[in-house]
Amino acid sequence: MSVSASRPALDDPIGIAVIGAGYWGPNLVRNFQATPSFRLRRLCDLDVERAQRVLGAYSTVQVTADLDEVLADPDVHAVAIATPAGTHLPVAMAALRAGKHVLVEKPLAATMAEGRELVGEAASRGLTLMCDHTYCYTPAVLRIRELLHAGELGDLHFLDSVRINLGLVQRDIDVVWDLAPHDLSILDFVLPPAIRPVAVAAHGADGIGAGRACVAYLTLQLSSGAIAHIHVNWLSPVKVRTAIFGGSKRTLVWDDLNPSQRLAIYDRGVDVASPDELGDEQRRDILISYRSGDMVAPALTEREALRTMVEEFGRAITTGTPALTDGRSGLRVLEILQAASRSLAEGGTMIKLDEGQLA
Repeated sequence: MSVSASRPALDDPIGIAVIGAGYWGPNLVRNFQATPSFRLRRLCDLDVERAQRVLGAYSTVQVTADLDEVLADPDVHAVAIATPAGTHLPVAMAALRAGKHVLVEKPLAATMAEGRELVGEAASRGLTLMCDHTYCYTPAVLRIRELLHAGELGDLHFLDSVRINLGLVQRDIDVVWDLAPHDLSILDFVLPPAIRPVAVAAHGADGIGAGRACVAYLTLQLSSGAIAHIHVNWLSPVKVRTAIFGGSKRTLVWDDLNPSQRLAIYDRGVDVASPDELGDEQRRDILISYRSGDMVAPALTEREALRTMVEEFGRAITTGTPALTDGRSGLRVLEILQAASRSLAEGGTMIKLDEGQLA
C-alpha cells in the first residue's frame, strides 16, 4: 500500500521524532527543540529511561521504545535517525514507507547497495532524504565551498587533509569508516559541480593489534587531474584538524582547532609562464616563478553547524528541493568508502570509482 508524503499544515512547524538517544541523539534533540520550523514530538529509544533523562523531568515530548508507534503518529512528519549504521536501512526504510521525511546520521547506510535502496525509495515517494554530514555546515566549510565555487582560489591543484587524535578505537569499523566520512563529505560538498573523485587508493596499518586499520592514508584522483590526500589516525598523541586547499590563484588553510583564525588565504604560490611568452631559446627553469603576496584571514560568524544542518533539513522538506547533503551525496561518500576498503584489502591498489552506480 502506498503512503503519501507526510506534510504539516501550511505555516505549521514540522513534527519531528528523533530515533536514538545515545551519543548523537541528544544533540539532535537540543537543536530541533531550538529551531522554530520544527516541533519535537517524540524521542524513541530502546532504553526509555535514557531517553527520559535526555529530555528532562518536565518535558512534554513523548518517549517510547516502539518505532511502529512513532511512525503511525500523523503529527510526526519527519524522523531523524541517530542509531548504529547497521540499523540505518531498516529504520529509514520503515520511515520512508510510512511517508516520513528522513534525516540519517553518517554514514547513510552500511553499504552502497543499502544506500541505493534508500535513495530510490525516497525518490519514488517524493520524500526528503538527507544525510547528517554536520561538518559541511560549519561556517568555515560553507565559506570554503563559496570560494571554490566562485573560482576565488583558481583551479584546485591539491587538497591535503589531516584528521588525527588519540582514541576511540572502534569495535566494529576501522579508522577509515570512522573518521574519513567527515573529510569525504566535505570534499564532495566543496568541489565545484564539474569536478568529482574518479579513483581512490588506501594504505593502512594496525600497529596495536586491534584487528583493523588504526592509521590510514587515502589518495583520491579528481576528474580535473588534481589530487586529494586524507590522513586519518586513532593513535596520534596530539589532535589535529587541518586541511590545505591549493589553487592556481590562492591557497587556503583551514585549522578547525584555531577559533581565532580558522581560515587563512595565502596569495602565495608557483606561477608557470607559457613557453610562447619567453621564446624557444630560454631554459625551462626560467618558466617557474614564485609568488609571495598577502595573507587574509576571513571573518567568520561562529554558529553551531548542527543548527544550520537542521534548518537545511526543514528548508528541503518545505520547498521539496534536495538538501545540500541529500541522499545522493551520502551515496557518493559510501562509494568511496567501499572502494577504499577494497584498496586496503588489496594492499593499496588504485580503485576506479563507477559514476554509473549512482544513476
